[in-house]
Amino acid sequence: MEIICCLKQVPDTEAEIRPAAGNGEINYEGVKFVVNVYDEYAVEEALKIKEKLGAGTVTIVTLGPERAAESIRTGLAMGADKAVHLDDPAFLGGDSYVTAKALAKAIEGMNYELIFCGMRAIDDDSMQVGHILAEFLGLPSVMGIVKFELSDDKKKATVHRQVEGGTEVLEVPLPAVLGATKGLNEPRYPSLPGIMKAKKKELKPLKLADVGLSEGEVGKQGAMTKVTAFSLPPLRQAGKIVEGDTPEAKAAAVAKLLREEAKVI
Repeated sequence: MEIICCLKQVPDTEAEIRPAAGNGEINYEGVKFVVNVYDEYAVEEALKIKEKLGAGTVTIVTLGPERAAESIRTGLAMGADKAVHLDDPAFLGGDSYVTAKALAKAIEGMNYELIFCGMRAIDDDSMQVGHILAEFLGLPSVMGIVKFELSDDKKKATVHRQVEGGTEVLEVPLPAVLGATKGLNEPRYPSLPGIMKAKKKELKPLKLADVGLSEGEVGKQGAMTKVTAFSLPPLRQAGKIVEGDTPEAKAAAVAKLLREEAKVI
């Protein structure tokens, strides 16, 4: 089975993120980057399907700067077979719409029976790229899946996703775009042999001209939304310790503070 996994490189969750001068963009100097955790679930599920069937290929597709190749190699070390890297400055700075458009153009010319991606990216948390990608490719999409079952004829899949109050079970014709989330599996760690093999696996770079798009259709120029400014959340003020000789006195003091200072009652 031919499976594509869309993978994004994101800042480490423990990294300190701050706006750059002017607040127009993020200052990534000194920031550690990792594979988006939800995309790890996607890669793992693709590898499990391939291993169960005993045949097929898993191809990683990434849009990002040159440094994103490091995260692509992580996916290859996990066991993916090859990768495509949309590596051109023109692609950068765009929103979910133009990112999905570029990914779709790259994927159009590839063989695939299933596309996995992460349900969301932990940096912008937009949860839009998977659905928009499916729309460009004319495919059904389901995000947030926690269980995947492939039919015997490989023409459809049954997927489970958690919804408020229960679990939704959907039957989806293939090919489709499916967004992985926590609970679907436990991603494997790249082994040392896998890391060594990843260095020799195909990592094909694609430039803007290779996907048949113009500069006005991608990146900042083609984006449908614009970020006007970034700012840090306000510092949390120090808390107050309420004094009182009895629980009743303390409760009265709290009520007074809520009414006169916080003005919430």
